[in-house]
Amino acid sequence: MMTFDLRRNAFGKLVLTNAEGEEFVGVAPVRSFPVQAPSRGISLVREGGKEVAWIDDLADVSPEVRALVTEELDGREFMPEIQSIKGVSSFATPTTWRVKTDRGDTEFVLKGEEDIRRLGAYSLLIADSHGIHFLIRDMFAIDKGSRKILDRFL
Repeated sequence: MMTFDLRRNAFGKLVLTNAEGEEFVGVAPVRSFPVQAPSRGISLVREGGKEVAWIDDLADVSPEVRALVTEELDGREFMPEIQSIKGVSSFATPTTWRVKTDRGDTEFVLKGEEDIRRLGAYSLLIADSHGIHFLIRDMFAIDKGSRKILDRFL
């Protein structure tokens, strides 16, 4: 059950008012499990990282609060999800990958195989040469051609 109110002030900062009427200006949402459960376990923290509220599941909060939290997270997080791998320049690193993501087609340079990390049994996190992280949520659910390319690097 939600025991707080959330709004944006005139400066665009999130303001949380708890059940006791205390106001916290500039709170920031932080996901506990950004890959495995992005809409569950969200902490609202004030400056210094002290938690002032907790959201078990975004589906359980009002549409207004959900919109504010989602908007704030989207503004701070950038992790395109790879939907397919269109090709790679070579199978020796560094190599340029051409991929289709949930944010459009792009290219990035993979410096080495060590920049591909497993997250659980199915997910992969790939860091490009600029430090941008690309997510493959389920490496077994992508198309056969993409899977073949991935297998060469894993």
